[in-house]
Formats: sequence, C-alpha cells, structure tokens
Amino acid sequence: MRYLLIAFSILLFWAPSARAQVSVGIGLPGVNIGINVPAYPRLVRVPGYPVYYDPRANWNYFFYDGLYWVYQGDNWYASDWYNGPWQMVAPFDVPLFVLRVPVRYYRHRPAYFRGWRVDAPPRWGEHWGHDWEARRSGWDQWDRRSLPPVAPLPVYQRQYSGDRYPRAVEQRQSVRSENYRYQPHEAVTQQHFGAPPVRAPEHQAAPQTKAREHQAAPPVRARESKPAPQERAREKKAVPQERARESQPAPQERARESKPAPQERAREKKPAPEEKGKEKKHEEHGQDRQ
Repeated sequence: MRYLLIAFSILLFWAPSARAQVSVGIGLPGVNIGINVPAYPRLVRVPGYPVYYDPRANWNYFFYDGLYWVYQGDNWYASDWYNGPWQMVAPFDVPLFVLRVPVRYYRHRPAYFRGWRVDAPPRWGEHWGHDWEARRSGWDQWDRRSLPPVAPLPVYQRQYSGDRYPRAVEQRQSVRSENYRYQPHEAVTQQHFGAPPVRAPEHQAAPQTKAREHQAAPPVRARESKPAPQERAREKKAVPQERARESQPAPQERARESKPAPQERAREKKPAPEEKGKEKKHEEHGQDRQ
C-alpha cells in the first residue's frame, strides 16, 4: 500500500507535463531520455544575449549557434532539430553563452536554483565543483558590448511536424543542408554538424598575407625610384651628344650665316637710285669747275 501511494503521487506530479508543449522523459540508468516537441516551438530572443528560449514551455528549452539546448536535472542535451534526437553534452563543453543565460529564463528550475538571483546566470561553479570552475575560469565575465553573431532560427522546420518529421539521420542532414546555410562558430556545434572548424585558419592566414604584401612593396618602390644601370648609362651617353648638338649649329644654319642671301648681296652691289643721282650730280659739278 505504501508503494502504491508513492507511485500515485509521482503520477500526479508529472501529470501537468503531459499538457506542456515540450515534455522531457526522466532518464534512468540504461534508459534513453526522450523529448517530445510536437510542433515547432515559439522562440524569443533573450535580451542582451545571442540565445533564444521558449517562454511557453515548462522546460529549459533554448536555441543557440544553430542547436537546440535542453537542460534537465543536471545534464545538457543538444540537437539540430527541434524534436531531437538529442545528445548529451558534458558540462565542460557547453557553450559559455548558454551557461550565461539568467535564471529567470529557465522555465523549469531545479531545486538547487532556489535563492539564486534571477537576473544572473546560475552558479555553475558552485554546483559542479572546483574542478569545473578551474577549467572554465572566467565563464561569467565577458564584454556585454561585444557579442558573437546571432544564429538565424531554422524556421524551415515548421513544415516538418507529426508524420512529416524526418526520422532518418541522412534525411535530417539533407534537409538542413538545403535550407540552413549558417556556419557555426562553437566547436561543439561544428562537431554536431559534422563540419571541420575552418574559420580559425582563415583569420590566421590574413596577417601572413599582409606581411607578404608589405615585404614585397619596398622592392617595387626601389625599382621605380632607381633606374636600371642600362638606363643610367644611356642617359650619361646622351648628355654629351645633346651638349654637342647645342654647341654646334646645324650645317644649314652655318651656311645661312656664312652666305648672305642673294637679295642682300644685290643690295650691297647696287646702290640705291638716289645714291646714284647724287653721285652723277657730284661728277657734273666737278666737270663745270674744271
């Protein structure tokens, strides 16, 4: 009779969850956790965070960097589809911005959340111990003015519900690759998507490229400022020739200077008519005097 009362009380405790949009099954040793989200959730942005949550759910349901996140009990679960299948993520691998979501956005808070500030993140270091806190030191400190890009919601999944929800892994991946082009930046999301982390090498290659450009620039400028030896030799040889040309006038010019024009010579040989008249009068006066 005692065990029947305990079982009946447990059923009464979990009865409200049957009416909730998101229902999480409690996992026992050797039993998988089942999450049932019958339709695409209504996700709202957490103010000041690159994270979404479902305000109508009775469970801790979030979306960040292309993955859906559920916190139940003491475990985090992630999936790229709103209704799973779900994979457990170790506390050391959960993205920091998921851990930083304030307590007030946890719709189904565990008992150990009591007494914690609702406008601050949960005290994960206090709950998970010093080992976790040492490995993730500074997790609750960040520049609130600098946030990672907000991943777009995969709204294409709205048309997949009930019997249309893809069950096979290949089908889910194919639909996602055709409709969702977002490139995640978290390592756990990249691993879940099956994409290698390619962003870091690209950012590291840029400075090397710039350095090569800066190193290649001086020789180019040197070539422009310093003419080639052949060019300098040509310039040096050309200078005496130019000077010789300037000092020695052209043969035609010398001929013109040495030989006056025929008209000038004719003018010099033939005096003007007035001069001839004066000369004749002078001769006549000389004859009269004689």
